[in-house]
Amino acid sequence: MENLGLDPSPGSSPSNQALTRTTLLGCLGLLLALFLFTAVLLVYIALDQNLAAEQHSRLDLDKALQAFDSNARTTLKDYALWGDAYQHLHLSVDLEWAFTRQNFGPTLYQDLGFDGVFVIDPQGRTVYALVAGRLVSMDARDWLGETLQPLVDHARLVAAGGNASSRYLSIAGVPALVVADVLSPGNDPQVRGDAGPQSVLIFVARLDPTRLLALGQGMGIEQLQLAAAGAADGLPTLALPEGAGTLQWQPARPGHRLLLLVMPLLLLAGLLVGLMAGFLLRRAAAAARLMDQQVQALRVSRWALAASEERFRDVAEAASDWIWEVDPQLRFTYLSERFEVVTGLAREATLGLAMDELLSTDQDSLQSWLALPDRHPQAVLQCTYLDGERQPRICRLSVRAMAAGGYRGTASDITEEVAARRRIEYLSQHDALTGLANRTRMQEFLEGKLQALPLLQEPLLMLSIDLDRFKPVNDLLGHAAGDQVLHEVSQRLSQCLRSEDLVARVGGDEFVLVVPGQVTEAEIEGLCRRLIERIEAPFYICGHEVFISASIGIARAPADARQAEELLRFADIALYEAKAAGRSTWRFYAADMKVRIIERRSLERDLRHAIEQDQLILQFQPRYRLADRRLVGAEALVRWQHPQRGLLEPEVFVPIAEDSGLILPLSDWVLHAACRAARSWPGHLLLAVKLSSSEFQRGQLVARINGALIRSGLEPSRLELEVTDKMLFDDSRQVLTSMQGLKALGVRLLMDDFGTGYSALQFLQSFPLDGLKIDHSLVARMHGNDTGRSIVQAIVDLAHALSLRVVAEGVETTEQLKLLHAIQCDEVQGSHLGPPLETAGLLALCAEAAQAAGSST
Repeated sequence: MENLGLDPSPGSSPSNQALTRTTLLGCLGLLLALFLFTAVLLVYIALDQNLAAEQHSRLDLDKALQAFDSNARTTLKDYALWGDAYQHLHLSVDLEWAFTRQNFGPTLYQDLGFDGVFVIDPQGRTVYALVAGRLVSMDARDWLGETLQPLVDHARLVAAGGNASSRYLSIAGVPALVVADVLSPGNDPQVRGDAGPQSVLIFVARLDPTRLLALGQGMGIEQLQLAAAGAADGLPTLALPEGAGTLQWQPARPGHRLLLLVMPLLLLAGLLVGLMAGFLLRRAAAAARLMDQQVQALRVSRWALAASEERFRDVAEAASDWIWEVDPQLRFTYLSERFEVVTGLAREATLGLAMDELLSTDQDSLQSWLALPDRHPQAVLQCTYLDGERQPRICRLSVRAMAAGGYRGTASDITEEVAARRRIEYLSQHDALTGLANRTRMQEFLEGKLQALPLLQEPLLMLSIDLDRFKPVNDLLGHAAGDQVLHEVSQRLSQCLRSEDLVARVGGDEFVLVVPGQVTEAEIEGLCRRLIERIEAPFYICGHEVFISASIGIARAPADARQAEELLRFADIALYEAKAAGRSTWRFYAADMKVRIIERRSLERDLRHAIEQDQLILQFQPRYRLADRRLVGAEALVRWQHPQRGLLEPEVFVPIAEDSGLILPLSDWVLHAACRAARSWPGHLLLAVKLSSSEFQRGQLVARINGALIRSGLEPSRLELEVTDKMLFDDSRQVLTSMQGLKALGVRLLMDDFGTGYSALQFLQSFPLDGLKIDHSLVARMHGNDTGRSIVQAIVDLAHALSLRVVAEGVETTEQLKLLHAIQCDEVQGSHLGPPLETAGLLALCAEAAQAAGSST
């Protein structure tokens, strides 16, 4: 811009004008110097007060960080010296205790504010990880990086002095306080420490913006936050230890308040002086002021025009959109430079082209769309085009009509946005692990098919599939192996279906197949047979050969139901029947299944009341030593005196207790009642009690058995617990640990129903058993059957070779008793030797036996 000069205005003579100007300028200079001195002095005082306030807030913040560190180490120490934590997170990793029971669960995040909780075992593995209150499977190095191992080593080093290790780290750009200490049994006498290296417990509390603001507000510090690179000058800062970051805040400004109080008075005095000087110079400066205003207006106008042009150019080229204009014939007359960057096309070559030659829509041509009478003046349209590499791209076109004819607007590239939206839509309808349809997609597919049902007899088929023996895969090989099995199962299921069929994963190991169209019952059974055969084929996972199976429930529409929810429910009922029938099979839904389910639920409800209201009865099956027919013990048998159904055998209600989770309270009742009864027996008699497989999986079996023995006063050596070989296959390591704990109490262990299940020689050698029990079905096949007698003989010989006692149950005839005596079986029980007796009857039998023994002597 050009520089404009001003001519002196006419008025007083140059000498008077010069004298007046000199005098006024001298007075004004003196007053200005005094004003400036006063202002500088006030500013100096204000800055000094601000500096003192800033130092005070820095000291407060430093103390608060020290208190934050101390509190975190104290909290960590409380958890690290917890004997239960040492037992369940170091000696073994019990996720149910730690997370499900919330001992190390979401409260650490919600109440105590720890964003991350990790347990590092002696081998350096992360065995427990809690992030933002959620249980995750991840390595602590994903958060702490290469600082993890030095942190663990330092924690173990300082643990000898009873201290916890703490340091500040930067995690993903956010400073965090990391405290670590070794897990120790503390002063808990019931937990014994091992001799090896100890696991390390790590708590991570991130100083995120929310926490920093709360920390600052607690000390009266405003806007406490993490200082970014290139932070504005003038704000106080505090560097965190270990270079974890720098904090800055808005300090209190007491000096500013002083200035606000005094400066207005000073300014008022200056204003009065200025008004007097202005009055004196008004006439002399009137002409110059007018000229200055005109020149300034011209300069502002020229500057505004240049700034507007520069602003438009910068915005047009810096934006991700490109700007376009077309003439009334819809040919491009202008394209911004951004067009070439976004599209990869040459701008000069595109100018003059018709819009339809570059852009296309799913509707009519652009010319037809722009000509619509009801189109909004600022319409938006989605278009596609080919970029410079001939790849399809998608843009959103905004259009505005120009007064002189033609159109102008912007084009925004939304290719990635559309792809992300399509991906989200896909994920909302499919299972992330297997890629199969999820429950939402299956529900939509099923409802669509049911709404269009033709008048056919069997137009749609639903199969509900649940995997059998899948849980041991997760327990023994880990969830990654389980996920691999589920992924391969989904592929096998898909290979058995047609293109128009649908297979969906609706739960952990639950799948649903929807088969539309007319399908005969023979074809359905053939499909079920193929599905089970494919699933039962071995899986090769992580070097292991894994075997699972499946049970299938079948419901048909419209024969069984026309509503999706009912069809799903009926298929689940049929699936339940298939599982109850022994698994690895299929069942069609029938109306009486629903009745049985209702009856079973009624029994389950009644069983809960029966345990609480003491409707259960104990009977004892006597057991005899075969060599001299001497009574050696009795097996506890539970009966249920139902108010309406009468006396129920355990075969009726024990499976219900297993499925409903009532087996633990039922078993507790039997165990305590039997131990109390056996306390009054002669001291040489044993008490045998059956254990359920679920009791080894949950319920703290060893502690429960020990509690029953202590309360009843029964000697542990008189208690014999009968276990089935099936539970050994479910989780042999956990079962072995429990059995070793039981043996440590002094009780005896007997393998029940030997020869009918999965019995393997390795279990007889590996587990601390005292004997085994031959199932009654093998005993029944001995008479008149050489093969049956040989099997029992082999079992007895095998048990004796392993120094195990052999008990035969279900002895019903004299011939069976003689054969068992001939093959040197140790003990027998059964109806031939006497029926189950209540406590009074068993005591009478003991008295008779003692009297007979006395008379014989």
